[in-house]
Amino acid sequence: MQTLGMAGGRFEVALTPLEAIGPHGAEAVEFLVAGHPGASPKPVGKVASGGELSRMALAISVVTSRLGTAATLIFDEVDSGIGGQVAHTVGALLRQLGDDRQVLAVTHLAQVAACGHHHWRVSKRLQADQTVSQLDALSGEDRVRELARMLDGKQDSAVSLAHARELLHT
Repeated sequence: MQTLGMAGGRFEVALTPLEAIGPHGAEAVEFLVAGHPGASPKPVGKVASGGELSRMALAISVVTSRLGTAATLIFDEVDSGIGGQVAHTVGALLRQLGDDRQVLAVTHLAQVAACGHHHWRVSKRLQADQTVSQLDALSGEDRVRELARMLDGKQDSAVSLAHARELLHT
């Protein structure tokens, strides 16, 4: 949490004994979070934003990745509401997870996309009065141009292209 845009936040697990042992164990489990310094931990579902929930799920996945057996992890806009250094950290953590299993991440941030082992662009277009989705694998200069487009909307700006190349080599 400390490097994922929630500096000073805390994550806690509250265990409350049940009257009787049941099929789910002897305790009720509740995840609590304090997203900011000085805040009291409260139930995750009541205080965390969608982006915070995604980043906590990413942090838990990274911490437990060696224990789990899931062959594929999917993150849909885990970078919601972040940018800058936190985006680089999210990208690096997703890449780290990809060392052990397949990771699919939907992102709109070039910093995150640049960390991937592979890069696909999803686009939509109207065809015969129907919306059609298209998936294109990107590599080389196509990937650089897509990262430049993600950075500022222009895939042919010299500054954006240079920044995209730098992202791919950091």
